[in-house]
Amino acid sequence: MMNYVEELCLQQDWNLTWHTENPDFTQCFQNTVLIWVPCIYLWVCFPIYFLYLRHHGRGYIQMSSLNKAKTNPCPESNASFLSKITFWWITGLMIQGYRQPLEAKDLWSLNKEDTSEEVVPGLARNWAKECVKTKKQPVKLVYSPKKPSKSNGSNHDATEEAEALIIKTAQKKSEASLSKVLYKTFGPYFLMSFLFKALHDLLMFSGPEILKLLINFVNDKDAPDWQGYLYTGILFICTCLQTLILHQYFHICFVTGMRLKTAVIGVIYRKALVITNSARKTSTVGEIVNLMSVDAQRFMDLATYINMIWSAPLQVTLALYLLWQNLGPSVLAGVAVMVLLVPLNAVMAVKTKTYQVAQMKNKDNRIKLMNEILNGIKVLKLYAWELAFKEKVLGIRQEELKVLKKSAYLGAVGTFTWVCAPFLVALSTFAVYVMIDENNVLDAQKAFVSLALFNILRFPLNILPMVISSVVQASVSLKRLRVFLSHEELDPDSIVRGSLKDADGSIIVKNASFSWSRNDPPSLNSIDFTVPEGSLIAVVGQVGCGKSSLLSALLGEMEKIEGYVAVKGSIAYVPQQAWIQNATLKGNIIFGRETKESHYKRVVEACALLPDIEILPTGDGTEIGEKGVNLSGGQKQRVSLARAVYCNADVYLFDDPLSAVDAHVGKHIFEKVIGPKGILKNKTRVLVTHGVNYLPQMDTIIVMVDGEISEMGSYQELLKQDGAFAEFLRTYANAEQNVENADSENSLEWTIHPLVTDASSPTVKEGKRMENGVLVNEASGKQINRQLSNSSTYSGETGKSLQQNSTTELQKAAEDKNTWKLTEADAAKTGRVKAAVYWEYMKAIGLLISFLSIFLFICNHIASLASNYWLSLWTDDPVINGTQQHTHLRLGVYGALGISQGIAVFGYSMAVSIGGIFASRYLHLGLLHNVLRSPMSFFERTPSGNLVNRFSKEMDTIDSMIPQIIKMFMGSLFNVIGACIIILLATPLAAVVIPPLGFIYFFVQRFYVATSRQLKRLESVSRSPVYSHFNETLLGVSVIRAFEEQQRFIRQNDTKVDENQKAYFPSIVANRWLAVRLECVGNCIVLFAALFAVIARKSPGLVGLSVSYSLQITTYLNWLVRMSSELETNIVAVERIQEYSEMETEAEWSIQHTAPPSTWPHEGKVEFRGYGLRYRKDLDLVLKNINVTINGGEKVGIVGRTGAGKSSLTLGLFRINESAEGQIIIDGVDIAKIGLHDLRFKITIIPQDPVLFSGSLRMNLDPFDQYSDEEVWTSLELAHLKNFVSSLPDKLNHECSEGGENLSVGQRQLVCLARALLRKSKVLVLDEATAAVDLETDDLIQSTIRTQFEGCTVLTIAHRLNTIMDYTRVIVLDKGEVAECDSPANLLQKKGIFYNMAKDSGLV
Repeated sequence: MMNYVEELCLQQDWNLTWHTENPDFTQCFQNTVLIWVPCIYLWVCFPIYFLYLRHHGRGYIQMSSLNKAKTNPCPESNASFLSKITFWWITGLMIQGYRQPLEAKDLWSLNKEDTSEEVVPGLARNWAKECVKTKKQPVKLVYSPKKPSKSNGSNHDATEEAEALIIKTAQKKSEASLSKVLYKTFGPYFLMSFLFKALHDLLMFSGPEILKLLINFVNDKDAPDWQGYLYTGILFICTCLQTLILHQYFHICFVTGMRLKTAVIGVIYRKALVITNSARKTSTVGEIVNLMSVDAQRFMDLATYINMIWSAPLQVTLALYLLWQNLGPSVLAGVAVMVLLVPLNAVMAVKTKTYQVAQMKNKDNRIKLMNEILNGIKVLKLYAWELAFKEKVLGIRQEELKVLKKSAYLGAVGTFTWVCAPFLVALSTFAVYVMIDENNVLDAQKAFVSLALFNILRFPLNILPMVISSVVQASVSLKRLRVFLSHEELDPDSIVRGSLKDADGSIIVKNASFSWSRNDPPSLNSIDFTVPEGSLIAVVGQVGCGKSSLLSALLGEMEKIEGYVAVKGSIAYVPQQAWIQNATLKGNIIFGRETKESHYKRVVEACALLPDIEILPTGDGTEIGEKGVNLSGGQKQRVSLARAVYCNADVYLFDDPLSAVDAHVGKHIFEKVIGPKGILKNKTRVLVTHGVNYLPQMDTIIVMVDGEISEMGSYQELLKQDGAFAEFLRTYANAEQNVENADSENSLEWTIHPLVTDASSPTVKEGKRMENGVLVNEASGKQINRQLSNSSTYSGETGKSLQQNSTTELQKAAEDKNTWKLTEADAAKTGRVKAAVYWEYMKAIGLLISFLSIFLFICNHIASLASNYWLSLWTDDPVINGTQQHTHLRLGVYGALGISQGIAVFGYSMAVSIGGIFASRYLHLGLLHNVLRSPMSFFERTPSGNLVNRFSKEMDTIDSMIPQIIKMFMGSLFNVIGACIIILLATPLAAVVIPPLGFIYFFVQRFYVATSRQLKRLESVSRSPVYSHFNETLLGVSVIRAFEEQQRFIRQNDTKVDENQKAYFPSIVANRWLAVRLECVGNCIVLFAALFAVIARKSPGLVGLSVSYSLQITTYLNWLVRMSSELETNIVAVERIQEYSEMETEAEWSIQHTAPPSTWPHEGKVEFRGYGLRYRKDLDLVLKNINVTINGGEKVGIVGRTGAGKSSLTLGLFRINESAEGQIIIDGVDIAKIGLHDLRFKITIIPQDPVLFSGSLRMNLDPFDQYSDEEVWTSLELAHLKNFVSSLPDKLNHECSEGGENLSVGQRQLVCLARALLRKSKVLVLDEATAAVDLETDDLIQSTIRTQFEGCTVLTIAHRLNTIMDYTRVIVLDKGEVAECDSPANLLQKKGIFYNMAKDSGLV
């Protein structure tokens, strides 16, 4: 048999196949290979296919019911093989997006394996396993040596344990490795990409090899034509295969990246729900949001680059091997240049890393500060502190830009080395090659095949620094994430919860001590008490004595140091500061439980919410804004209370819910809900309160002093003991002569008025008032878009009751009810980004720099083209006697062109980077300035998430992304143009083909950009809710934990993340779709360049030049489209920042020519002349015809029922709202004529919600550093804070945490008083400033105000009438007009409105 084959094959002449005009396979080949190969293939594949058919039920795929239920399943799963490799399955969406802008409903639902519920638990499980593993090791090390030495006495055990602890901390080094966990979770799917990448890398080298054959073919005049066509065909097939494989690889990488991001966000969210309070201090809201936005993004980017770590060296090795074959040892010169550049790049990467860390730190601080500014904007405006905080932000920003500038210089050097590296390598190699030996001739084959290989080298060398920096950034993020995920968690077992069988009480605390973090001294010491089931317990004590801490301890929010705590059954918790979600009112109350209408109605009625619901535009379906901006403090508190009552728990913890509501409402709530006859009468209730009058009805009273329980017993028992409590009562019983009615929050501002039943309902007390049926925000007074129609349901002119309102108005109101929406969602713009946006950005850079950089770009590319053209002329030099002439001249010019290219590169790189920094400084400044200058109404409409998004994500894009993208975009643009020019020079015939290909290219690109841009916008719009929900959760985490609603919130977060990824997934597939189509256009250019070269058969130099350029063109085209769409999608950031830089603004802050003298106001005389105020142009006046003169130094109380316009008066005084008619004159100056700051600096308010900012205590009192330390101490002493502050380790430099969380609400209120004392202005406004303090402190505040502000004009909006009984005058407002105005004594004799109010509160 063998002999037969040999005979058959040896006799054949292979010339038949190759050296002929009419090629054919040999007989031998046809009879053996062509016959056997298909047979072998079929036999090998049969068993596999057979199994496949068996398992898949006759070969077709059955749809599961789940799939059918999905509304809009992703077509990928059902796509055919061809459709998958060419990404044809997304074409439908592309066409739809091209016809009209896509909307969220057009997007497919995610594949099951990409959803949060699939991805997150996997990562969480693996991380938990890893943590357990690493925790075990040190423990073993600790205890093993100690086992044998047992000694008697417990003393030894203690020391042993101490030693163990010491060793344990030292062993902490073995930390859980997050990278391992990520690899475990996502590795298996990701491994597929290795295979694709390796195949692609090998195919890449087919190009230069075929180019070698082509040049030989052109040189060899005798070769038959068909060989040239064959080479061209093979070249085309190889490039097409390369395209398809590369994009499968990218698809896998991007999907992995997407899953990574989903998983990371999910894990962070889950962790944020369980970390301890001490950990919350180290990771502020700003930092955690950054972890979600920036760091999760870094992991995503890394997934696409990580394979380059092994692929780049592989490409370099292969390229060098082929070069060696081509040029021999001279290649070593080129290698030497590369090796020298590596340490340079390494140093730069290390530097970049340090800058990166500094940059992130600055960014965290800036976002944290912005977050606080946005939360406390009302206070900033009232105090005129915007400039001080603007300076603080700009201070951080300045540091940030310094670091950016350094990075930019580094980046310019980096770009210079990357662009010049390949050229230097080529130059040194060719120079050495020609110099070593006279007979080394640089012909077309050697030069251009080497150039093609050098071009391949260029990519891994360029990308490596990017990969390194991406790895560096990801490692920084990895560390930040690992630290966050390793934070201590609350110990769920510190408090025994659930159904305790043999417990003798519903709350049992035995000898327990608690602290806020492990290293702090305990805040609560040896607490010992038992609460019998169904009893009502009060906790009383001074401000800051640990009442709220006690509730936190029962909830398990504090670290238990020792003792035993058990709580029987489920818990409901009402915090001191109500936490309200951005949801409907009903949603806030039901809080994820099932809806039971009858129960719900009872709860709403008991919590006195019915009148509020009637007033709201769409009843209980009204959307409540972020942090409850459109509810008053009292309403928020009642909603928070209703939520607790609705959930029907066993144990209720109330943290002073009655302080924020009016006396009558408080009484109603106590009777109907908390008290012995309320809805909750059979439940266990613990009530922290400052209200003396509820105490007699309590079963037990716990008196707290400095974190310990000083006394405990019933009201009568405590009075008999005659201890601290009895003393406390004696002081206050006199202050409130009639305990029955005068609540601790005694508000005497409503009596039911027979006519206006609807309007004077016991509604809003704190924060916002109803005025003419319009909700008003008391201190900011911009009325929140809440009106139902021009004249709202309770029309204000005459106080008509509803029956008198015309029916048309009611219909109007009903129509509006359905459309009413409070917050503005982040809207997505549609259509192309306008040219104006680019122009704006160029102006921000500076036109000089813009045009300079464009000029340098052009110079660089001209030099580059010239040097390569020169090379092709050189290779065509005739060879005489085995050598070329003019070698030195050729080499010299080639080198000079290269150096000039390098200089141009360095120039443009610097210009673009520095220009980018100018631009981001300018844009940030504009954004910050304008946001601070916006009126209050803007902040009430805009969710803080949107604003934070502008300052973090969009700003980051402008800082670091856009300049890089511009560089790459310009580079690729000129490269493509250059390549086309060269191809046209070499083969003029190509002029026929390039324009139509260019047209196809342009069409595909426009087609794609329409869809891609819209997807990017949808993605960034759906990102805001993720952050907003996250922020909201962090603020209410203790409530969520108390109600044990963590799972529901986790599900909500997952849904929001999935919504975001739903827009992201099509956008990455669209990228692949585009790239495959475009690379086919590029591959056609390669095909035609080679084809025309074969047809023309002109000089080999030009053939080499044009084909080696065309081989690169695919890459450049790809980059060009990616960069142009990246540029367009990222420039959206500029558009979005511009949008906020052009909002309406308040009046000027200061006006030079009308500024009042520095001594103004010298006496404090305030006159209202015919003053009127309305909230919006189309609304009725809320204040009408106010004519009052208040003389300097008078103390005036302002009272009136809810909605009478008391707050509007203060808002008008501070010009938070501008007047509609008339004027306010202070000491002869019309306040409407002067700058806002000139006005607000000179009058002071003590607002209702005490807001502090993170920073030192001193900064909170005096942000402009205007006062000396002595003055600050004096003000603290007068505010009764001196003892507290001097006991702090850092005294005045005590760091207040975000929102002043580490001071109690009462202490914050006193800090606000100290601010006022420090400013010592002639006009002082008190806005029921004593709501959150106990009665004793309230007395102190009142006496301080009487003594310290003796010569000043004091206006007090009063709720406890006893505080204003000794004032000189009282103004009684009714329906926006002055009803009575006289001294309190005279008013009581007149027996008018004031008398009735006093009677209600038991003062007469």
